[in-house]
Amino acid sequence: MGLRTSRQGKRWILIAALMMLSATGGCKQGPWSLWDSYSARFIDGQGRVIDRTTGDRTTSEGQAYAMFFALADNDRATFDRVLAWTQANLAGGDLEAHLPAWLWGKTGKGEWKTLDANPASDADVWMAYTLVEAGRLWKVPVYTNLGRKMMDQIAKSEVADLPSFGPLLLPGPVGFQHDKVWTLNPSYMPLFLFERLAQVDPAGPWRQIALNIPRFLDQSARHGFAMDWVDYVPGDGFYPATLQPAATTAQPAATAKPPAATPVQPVAATAQPAGGNQTVAPGGSYDAIRVYLWAGMTDGKGQTRAQILNALPAMSVYLANHDAPPQMVSDQGIPLAQDGPVGFSAAVLPYLRAFPDHSSVSAKQTVRMSEQRDQSTGLYGKDTAYYDQNLALFATGYLDGRFRFGASGELNVEWTR
Repeated sequence: MGLRTSRQGKRWILIAALMMLSATGGCKQGPWSLWDSYSARFIDGQGRVIDRTTGDRTTSEGQAYAMFFALADNDRATFDRVLAWTQANLAGGDLEAHLPAWLWGKTGKGEWKTLDANPASDADVWMAYTLVEAGRLWKVPVYTNLGRKMMDQIAKSEVADLPSFGPLLLPGPVGFQHDKVWTLNPSYMPLFLFERLAQVDPAGPWRQIALNIPRFLDQSARHGFAMDWVDYVPGDGFYPATLQPAATTAQPAATAKPPAATPVQPVAATAQPAGGNQTVAPGGSYDAIRVYLWAGMTDGKGQTRAQILNALPAMSVYLANHDAPPQMVSDQGIPLAQDGPVGFSAAVLPYLRAFPDHSSVSAKQTVRMSEQRDQSTGLYGKDTAYYDQNLALFATGYLDGRFRFGASGELNVEWTR
């Protein structure tokens, strides 16, 4: 009993110290050790980002995130390698003409190739945004032009004007509109990306999408919790989707998309091919956790971040009385008992910091992260899961001031200061 009390006392001392540090503001950063550890573990010499928890597959999401982190760290060599591999292997050698396939890996016959050519719009938007900002920050017009070409493709194939609601981003070009129902993913729409794309292309759909995002999050949440996938029924609103992309072996459905040849059906489908869609319990989990992350990283000077936080208050209330975010929230907005992985704690940190009276709550999640960091690798969690590291890179990079998103979504990076 005395030993347990001593440990709890030390933990609360650490929490108090972290609360004091979070109030002091940032200073000039040294090397980004987490990015260095991530690059060494997950990015090969060609520029392929390898998700080692799922058969060493590669996703367009992983490639897009790596390009963003490389730009945030002024690591142009890695940026160029990742871009070159993506273009050559996921876009048929030409990102100007082809959005990247979402999934590349090993076939059952042992071949390494594209496994699903359907693009994933979250990766596409992150990649286009990062290319545009790389062109501006590094003064390389080739990047800007490539980003603009991707924006044109996204606008043509991955945006839907929902009846009685307005335009939003579809998860991909194929498989997300069935009869009079549209399937959407709230985590695919970080507000700041669309605010910046609207500045770059005022004639595009970006401004209207940005204006619709707070309303979309408010109407698609359940009791203040974000959902993974939602269906939109015109005249009836948004509902948690009961048919979602199937998860793969070791990685939960954080990056799973339906195959290009298998449209989503409005009712449970049978005899789906491997990797196709499956009926699962709807709710909020590995996708939805990013919604809180994006909300926390949104610039707080205007009204939009407040609108999003007001739409998603339940996670902050839950964490005031629990040690970790739940791994799953039901479609009724009820958190289930199991704690989420360490990446979930990382993802909610910027969100919690946006609430002025939640310093002790956010400090508790910081302590949980520190307790689960592997000192030998510099990565988080016992199995160094790819997805956890990405969530941690976004959260810690933002909180350390290595990058921020401005009032118009522009990327502000520490290395330019």
